[in-house]
Amino acid sequence: SQRSTLFIEKPQSGSVSVGGNITFIAKVEAKDLLRKPNVKWFKGKWMDLASKAGKHLQLKESFERHTKIHTFEMHIIQAKENYAGNYRCEVSYKDKFDSCSFDLEVTESSQAAPSIDIRSAFKRSGDGQDDAGELDFSGLLKRREIKQQEEEPEVDVWELLKNANPSEYEKIAFQYGITDLRGMLKRLKRMRREVKKSAAFSKGLDPAYQVDKGGKVRFMVELADPTVELKWYKNGQEIRPSAKYIFEHKGNQRILFINNCTMTDDARYYVTAGDEKCSTELFVRDPPILVTKGLEDTNTYVGERVELSCEVSEDDANVKWFKNGVELTNEPKSRYRIKVEGKKHTLIIEEAAKNDNATYSVMTTGGQSEAKLSVDLRPLKISLALEDQTVRLGQEIHLKCEISENVEGKWYKNGQLIEASDRVKLYHKGRIHRFIIASAAVDDEGEYMFVPDAYNINIPCKVHVVDPPKLHLDGLGENNTVTVVAGTKLRLEIPITGEPTPKVMWSKGDKWITDSGRIRAETYSDSSCLVIDTAEREDSGPFRITLKNEAGEDSALINIKVVDVPDPPQAPNVTEVGEDWCVMTWEPPANDGGSPILGYFIERKKKQSSRWMRLNFELCKETTFEPKKMIEGVAYEVRVFAVNAIGTSKPSMPSKSFVPLAVTSPPTLLAVDSVTDTSVTMKWRPPDHIGAAGLDGYVVEYCFEGSISTDQSEELMEPPFNLEADEWIVANPELTDKTKFTINGLPTGSKILVRVKAVNAAGESEPRYHPQPILVKEVIEPPKIRLPRHLKQTYTRRVGETVNLVIPFQVRTKNTDRKTLNTHFSYATASYLLFLYVNLGYWTAFVNILHPEGKSHDKASGIIHSYLGTKIGHYHMSSQSN
Repeated sequence: SQRSTLFIEKPQSGSVSVGGNITFIAKVEAKDLLRKPNVKWFKGKWMDLASKAGKHLQLKESFERHTKIHTFEMHIIQAKENYAGNYRCEVSYKDKFDSCSFDLEVTESSQAAPSIDIRSAFKRSGDGQDDAGELDFSGLLKRREIKQQEEEPEVDVWELLKNANPSEYEKIAFQYGITDLRGMLKRLKRMRREVKKSAAFSKGLDPAYQVDKGGKVRFMVELADPTVELKWYKNGQEIRPSAKYIFEHKGNQRILFINNCTMTDDARYYVTAGDEKCSTELFVRDPPILVTKGLEDTNTYVGERVELSCEVSEDDANVKWFKNGVELTNEPKSRYRIKVEGKKHTLIIEEAAKNDNATYSVMTTGGQSEAKLSVDLRPLKISLALEDQTVRLGQEIHLKCEISENVEGKWYKNGQLIEASDRVKLYHKGRIHRFIIASAAVDDEGEYMFVPDAYNINIPCKVHVVDPPKLHLDGLGENNTVTVVAGTKLRLEIPITGEPTPKVMWSKGDKWITDSGRIRAETYSDSSCLVIDTAEREDSGPFRITLKNEAGEDSALINIKVVDVPDPPQAPNVTEVGEDWCVMTWEPPANDGGSPILGYFIERKKKQSSRWMRLNFELCKETTFEPKKMIEGVAYEVRVFAVNAIGTSKPSMPSKSFVPLAVTSPPTLLAVDSVTDTSVTMKWRPPDHIGAAGLDGYVVEYCFEGSISTDQSEELMEPPFNLEADEWIVANPELTDKTKFTINGLPTGSKILVRVKAVNAAGESEPRYHPQPILVKEVIEPPKIRLPRHLKQTYTRRVGETVNLVIPFQVRTKNTDRKTLNTHFSYATASYLLFLYVNLGYWTAFVNILHPEGKSHDKASGIIHSYLGTKIGHYHMSSQSN
């Protein structure tokens, strides 16, 4: 990233005694920054201190709004001797970057802490001692020796591994010199387990042991009962005594020595005592790799090949390269190539560049080395400088320069990079650079500059294009029309060219526009602005701009169009309503605001409410709309908004209130009740659905079957329900609220079709048709006895008791209505069997008398006579037995 100064106060070097506190402060000005810059604190070249914050290290930041200054502080609390060393603060913001180094000196204590290198992290005692080979975990807190014996703050490797992402384990292991990452992770996993107390072992194995390759390790357990049989295992296989494996007994102690350890001895071991066992891990490590010949500082020039070499203690060892603390990889597309030849490791840069200036370091498991690479430029001389040119419009512009080095370069015009194109030709041959434009344009005038790559040198010149004044109206609309919304500010900038600078004049009609007022002109070197504060509709019209200089004149008419939102439409009219809908229409607004109407928004509300609801979210293009989903029987109002490209008008006046109503469903169960020679009586049931409009009554209509041919009726097999409305005859001019109606005055023998409609405030319902034609002719029905349920049984009475039976029956004759007659019979017998026969004009009742004991008896009969049309009441028959 580009280097630039961001610090306004850098942290300064300081000194503190052991146990004391010290604070380092860095300040960054936020005046030109849109957000907070990113700040990092480092110890040495690569240790990021953000992860070390805690009891002894605190990082704080604050922002002063008044001065717009970010303050970043690093507090070191209760300093230790190994906190001394070089520190670095880095700040970055987008492409800007700055850093500052400072030193911390810690006054030595009375007793210096011993120096422990990475190879002492796992301590192994001498052979034959009690603690030989036991793992000292306090040594895992890594303290790396670097040049000048500067010690870095102690690092808890276990905590790093606990909190790190598994993908970073390998990096942490190499960074802190841990050669056996697998063992570390196993140990970390076992540390989390709860150690169970053993009854067989008074002292068990340590969780892990580590030994150098070729060394000897000692395992020891102490038994609670020395008589218990004890066995040792490696990866599940029992270990037998041999020259490699030596067993030793000392009282309750049982000891296993493993001699001349190799990588195959890196395994899991456990010892069993009865039913209990105790396990551990043995880690065998290779000796650390040392840097036997370090890197050397190197100076070179841009474009030269660079090789940085070092030698290590082992062939083909694992070595990591770093540039300013960032690891370099040997990828195919990388500018850096790493070469390994036995113990020699070389970093190769084929063509050095300025950004290769850095500190390069090499790191192994047992040491590191670093060196600085300085890449400089060869001094550059200008053999032929660019010359200022004055050209006429359309002539060739030819710029040429010559420098002492054969390097690429870039051309700039007025600080802007110029790229080669069909119009601009850039040439480079050896040490000569040329810039050619075949036909000069007005825009080609400016300050040109050639900058050689990698050199902080520029070769400038000026190109002056002579040209008559000219207006550049390319950015205006059709017919030079500029549209502005009423009430807003218009600032119309017209680019102008001309050499010398032309004089600009604005006018509207015969009135000149000055440089002050609501409508004013502002003129600059390359443009002229027409400014209208708070545009009004009256400002619409043509404005003329005129340019003049000694080379000529140019003028143009610019049409200013002030547009506004449309006027509100007139109040809409509701032309039709239904159960939950209506149809509304309206007229477009009288004034569209100078922009065509794009459509309309419609809103509605309940009459008693003040909350309007938008009905369409896509513009309605027509002047009619059908609102839906309204509640039947509730009064509503609607209104309309007109929309153009500028915005939405004010709402129209609300429509007159209206109530959505629906006709009822058709009446149900239409049937013939009775028929005479001149009339038909129909009956029906009310509609299934009536609705909020209620039910006002019914209309009964009929038509004669002769309206269609017999053939058509046979084909249709149903009444001609599609007859025109004028073919149906209304039977009741006034609505009837009954569900029964008699159609009178019908010709005898004719056939009629009947339909019924329900009527309410919303209109007539769909008709309900009688399914068959009805013959206008009286029907004679046979008599019917309606025997009550209690007579459908045997009556048993004593001889001499009175029996009274009521037998109802029904009959209909040609000249009488249907009548229900009750016939009474009184006998002193126990039970009777009654048969009723009705002949035309007479009713005859026969009574068979049976003895209760089943004996035969004489039959007694009574004849009941009645003249047709005479009302018959109750009839009694009496008889004595025998």
